[in-house]
Amino acid sequence: MVGDYNLPNLKLPEQTEVTLGRWSQMRRTYLKEHHKILYYNLLTKGILNSHLAEVQQRASELEKTLVKQMAQKAGLTEQMKAEDMMKWVRLMNNIRNSAQEIVKKQVIFA
Repeated sequence: MVGDYNLPNLKLPEQTEVTLGRWSQMRRTYLKEHHKILYYNLLTKGILNSHLAEVQQRASELEKTLVKQMAQKAGLTEQMKAEDMMKWVRLMNNIRNSAQEIVKKQVIFA
């Protein structure tokens, strides 16, 4: 009772502590800015952290797999790394950036 009003004493359900990585922070920001209803539904049900942890895991695994496959397809080897380090780094950065864009499109912004 506050003055003449009965105000509800609402509390959010307990959520497990999750260390948010890069991908889960991106997903949380995306939901907060573009899908507010889904964000608040997950938050009030107490499953936001588990959703973000699952997104983090899926995105990390997809990125790792894509980088490995793309590097193999481009012919990036340890021998190339030893012979021409700058070329290897340039190609690997290009592959990593491409893989990250794919992850953003398929996992974060889906």
